[in-house]
Amino acid sequence: NRYPAIDLIESLSNNKQIVVTDVIEEDGKKRSVVNEQETVAAQDKAELLKQRFKDWIWQDESRRARLLRFYNDHFNSVVTRKYNGSHLTLPGSNPAIKLRPSQKDAIWRIIQTGNTLLAHVVGSGKTYTMIGAAMEKRRLGLHQKPLFVVPNHLMRQFKADFLRLYPAANLLIADERNFHTDRRKQFMSRISTGNWDAVVITHSSFGLLQVSPQTKERFIGEQIQRLRDFKESLPKRSSTVKQIEKAVLRLEEKLEEILDQSKKDPGTSFEELGIDALFVDEADEFKNLAYQTKMEKVAGLGSKEGNDKTQDLLMKIQYLHGINDGAGVVFATGTPIANTMAEAYTMMRYLQPSLLQEKGLEHFDSWANAFGEVVARLEVNATGGGYKINNRFSRFINVPELMSMLREVWDIQTAEMLETAGVLVRGRDLPVTKGGKPDAV
Repeated sequence: NRYPAIDLIESLSNNKQIVVTDVIEEDGKKRSVVNEQETVAAQDKAELLKQRFKDWIWQDESRRARLLRFYNDHFNSVVTRKYNGSHLTLPGSNPAIKLRPSQKDAIWRIIQTGNTLLAHVVGSGKTYTMIGAAMEKRRLGLHQKPLFVVPNHLMRQFKADFLRLYPAANLLIADERNFHTDRRKQFMSRISTGNWDAVVITHSSFGLLQVSPQTKERFIGEQIQRLRDFKESLPKRSSTVKQIEKAVLRLEEKLEEILDQSKKDPGTSFEELGIDALFVDEADEFKNLAYQTKMEKVAGLGSKEGNDKTQDLLMKIQYLHGINDGAGVVFATGTPIANTMAEAYTMMRYLQPSLLQEKGLEHFDSWANAFGEVVARLEVNATGGGYKINNRFSRFINVPELMSMLREVWDIQTAEMLETAGVLVRGRDLPVTKGGKPDAV
């Protein structure tokens, strides 16, 4: 009674939260409170409408044929490719180190394709895979100067692993001594002028490799325009409008700073270093990338604000895609999706931007409508003394189609897959769970 069908359809179409409120007066002041009974009733009807729509959409013959054609063209037209790297000999590598078949297959995949995400379980050998791929691509002339970005605490270990696999490799390591403020300009010159097999830098130092003011200006200008276009699509009373206006203001301030800095000598820019390939270890550290959505008060989306380091990485990836025809980037992480479903979308933005554009899924809401679902349910409130209705983006739908798209760049190796293949043995390579199964304490 409190949420007519036409309003429910509008809310469902625009990812708006379905909630019924009452206005109450206390101490002469009016405030809105959620009417839980009416809200649950409205959300129940919304679920019925969604199910009825799914049945109705296929009933008309001409509409069914049109949608089936669209589905087959956009989401059912790719067969997952298999990569076999058993023929690789990796000249120059240490003959005492025998790489596993899964590692050689992944190296061959990186050589054959544009971008790759090594979604390999911890202990499966992602480090050797990345190093082998970079050295082999350089030997084949597919790139000239790869840059490795590794976590700060793994820098020493990564260098040791690199030289263990390729003892004669010519490396430039941006450690604390080399990349100190006093030596930074000299180090940047060494990157740009040296013939390095690889340059290795930490996550924290990566942001100090500044792109040119022109690249920053173009990137931020595009972001501002995208935000303004998104704002035009929002209802005027939406709370998201104010957030967008604040974000535009922040970006305009950044743009002014960049224009002021462009008058000074910026030194050697990222574009002038000669870097033409990027390998990011523990890439899950860069999952907090800003995005816009019409979904208001929906849990499970993570932070939509983003941060500077993810924007910086996206800028550099866009530059590399520009000089490599959309290729040149490898991510490695055992946890590509850990906390929120939006992380899958973020990884696609980094590694598959042209595919998102081609499928019409460039905007988060389009992607979310295709592959996710907002579920309304009762959850314990913060005090633990009662329940509240919470809308949570927590269910994947159309999983085969999503996996087909992801597998174009994701090389997935789980512990179970490697155990089945006999690559990892529980008790030898993996710890055995005491008692055979987890014991909840």
